[in-house]
Amino acid sequence: MKKLFLVTAIAVLGLSNVNAQDIKFGAKAGLNFAFITGDNAKDLDPTTNFHFGVMAEFKISDKFSLQPELIYSGQGADTNIDSEGSISLNYLNLPLIGKYYVTERLSLEAGPQIGVLLSTKGGSQDYKEFLKTTDYGVNFGLGYKLDNGLNFTARYNLGLSNINDVDDFSEKNSNGVFQLSVGYFF
Repeated sequence: MKKLFLVTAIAVLGLSNVNAQDIKFGAKAGLNFAFITGDNAKDLDPTTNFHFGVMAEFKISDKFSLQPELIYSGQGADTNIDSEGSISLNYLNLPLIGKYYVTERLSLEAGPQIGVLLSTKGGSQDYKEFLKTTDYGVNFGLGYKLDNGLNFTARYNLGLSNINDVDDFSEKNSNGVFQLSVGYFF
């Protein structure tokens, strides 16, 4: 947690010399292909959901920029247990993405993410009491932007933290999400 705040502080301080013309704001939305991995995930299958939110891009140089985002993300898994159906985990995610432009339009993306569990639903019970309220991960992906502000992203979020929050439950599980997004910079 301290490392994430340190990285964020360094990024914000580094952005203090960025001109207003080098900042773009936008919105994005898309599909999630989410799953839960770990010790007791054999009865869990991937699920399809959605995400949407806002973003800003701070141009640092011709080749590098930072993109903080605020994203609502539907995650979770489908179960093979008849009575449960799917387990929906709804997060508010805050990724800080570093973008390296390979060409003028194509970028490689990577960066940390923190997520706050907003709600859960599924089957016969509310899973929120069994899950941690904070999730940490790292993102990797590709982006492509057009001159008119339209952009496309394919990204994978690798969950790094154990999402289980039950004292007598020694098994560990993590989130994983593959995202396809369409966005627009104003």
